Amino acid sequence: MAQHYKFDKERTSRKPGVTPLKEAIEYVFGKPHMKQGFEESYVTAHWAKIMGHPISSRTQKVYVRDHILFLQIESAPLRNELVHAKKKIIELINREMKAELIEDVVFI
Repeated sequence: MAQHYKFDKERTSRKPGVTPLKEAIEYVFGKPHMKQGFEESYVTAHWAKIMGHPISSRTQKVYVRDHILFLQIESAPLRNELVHAKKKIIELINREMKAELIEDVVFI
């Protein structure tokens, strides 16, 4: 026997009418888990813009997980310099993101 699906308008999540694309994107990325993931990937994608070419060219890996920035730097002197500048790195990224995204920096 075939089952028939009955559409219930009251239980739908759609709004009547047309929703602007900007509003739809803000709705999707406004959810906490989506927003955090987007911001974390933004830091990785824009590392050169945030820190500059000299540092980004010597960085092998950059990723963010649970508000911690993980960096793999190929140059030992540069890594040592950046260890002493952790607060400045955190400040630069958080200012770029306009949010308290990074709490700590770990060098791997």
